[in-house]
Amino acid sequence: MAGWRGDEGAQALVRVWGVGALVQAIGDALAARFSPCVVRGEIGSFTRAASGHGYFTLKDEHGGASLRCAIFRRALSQLTFAPSEGMVVEVRGSLAVYEARGELQLIAESMRPAGEGALYEQFLRLKARLEAQGLFDPSRKRPIPAFPRRLGLVTSLAAAALHDVLTALRRRAPHVEVVLAPASVQGPEAPPQLVSALASLATLHRQGRVIDAVILCRGGGSLEDLWAFNDERVVQAVAAFPIPVVCGVGHETDVSLCDFAADLRAPTPTAAAELAAQDRLTSLDALRGLAHLLRHRAQRRLDGQAQRLDRAAARLARPGNALQDERRRLALLTHRLGVASDRRAERARQDWPLLAHRLSRATQRALEREVHRLERLAGRLEALSPQRVLDRGYAWLSDAEGRPIAGVGQVHTGMALQGVLADGVLQLHVTGARARGDEGLDVAVSAREPRSKASQAPGE
Repeated sequence: MAGWRGDEGAQALVRVWGVGALVQAIGDALAARFSPCVVRGEIGSFTRAASGHGYFTLKDEHGGASLRCAIFRRALSQLTFAPSEGMVVEVRGSLAVYEARGELQLIAESMRPAGEGALYEQFLRLKARLEAQGLFDPSRKRPIPAFPRRLGLVTSLAAAALHDVLTALRRRAPHVEVVLAPASVQGPEAPPQLVSALASLATLHRQGRVIDAVILCRGGGSLEDLWAFNDERVVQAVAAFPIPVVCGVGHETDVSLCDFAADLRAPTPTAAAELAAQDRLTSLDALRGLAHLLRHRAQRRLDGQAQRLDRAAARLARPGNALQDERRRLALLTHRLGVASDRRAERARQDWPLLAHRLSRATQRALEREVHRLERLAGRLEALSPQRVLDRGYAWLSDAEGRPIAGVGQVHTGMALQGVLADGVLQLHVTGARARGDEGLDVAVSAREPRSKASQAPGE
């Protein structure tokens, strides 16, 4: 790099910097000396680019100095609040030089409202504890009456929120009665006053002056300004309140623990009034529409009944016409009955040959089945016939009356018997009897009139 000697004749060479190199060197020196750092100041002209990055300036509390700042999209999306102009914040980041313009800027890595760090941590701890007790359970939320007649209002007499709520109610629902329970909304005396104001409204409600819903509200401010609505006593009172509560504390970005405990959260006090009471004009328009629809349907029903009455009156005035109509109807039905009978008879005549053939076939098949069955039974009967037994050489003995002789105990000497063989009958005479196993007893029979030669037993 070329050197440069001063006009004074100095012997040392002075380094000549390029603009880019000098700006970069300054940026490196600042980063090494002041990164990271935390800067406190008031936000001025905060803008969000289409890329999602945010650009703003930090102004000194006395307005004597300002610092350009940039916060990239990722860091901006992790903020728990929405930065806005006039907010005092603490920004943590690193110093750098924007080389295109040679401007000093702070690259923000995180940001929080100034002085609210410890208070916000307390807010988170209390929120977790009350949530564990079930105070924020969605199932505890009660619906806000759509058309209230009387509303309770808890706020400060000096608060702008009081004017906003009353103005909105006067504009939207002038018929709604407002019962004001004043209380301080900021400072150490605010929590007990808020609890007392809620208790007074609950007492009025129990005494018969029915209150349909209660609006708890105040204007915007810092976390410290709104801390009375994060007090555990107030949150417990809101959660246990016997009347539905609409909480409209702060601006849209402000969040308090009373918002979680209330039955309905509104982004602003004015919005709380709008949510608690329906617009009178809108309701009247809806009523007019319903009345018109009711009249239209009632008139249409009356017109229909009038026409029906006219037709009935006409029929009553000329009963002969009604009788003639019935005669024509009867004639038509008679004709239809005759046509239907003829068609049925014709179908029966057409179906008769087929039915006769099917009957003949069914009868023949049934007869064949019975013949086969009879042959099988005859075969079985023949197989069981006593004649078959006689054919094998056996005989059947009976007395003179035809009673069968099954044992020697049934006969006596001189008794006449008949012996039936396969081919004839023997007339027998008992000469003696011997039971099986007896000794010395003989059985002798004699044939009187044998019917055939072949029927004689050997040895007779």
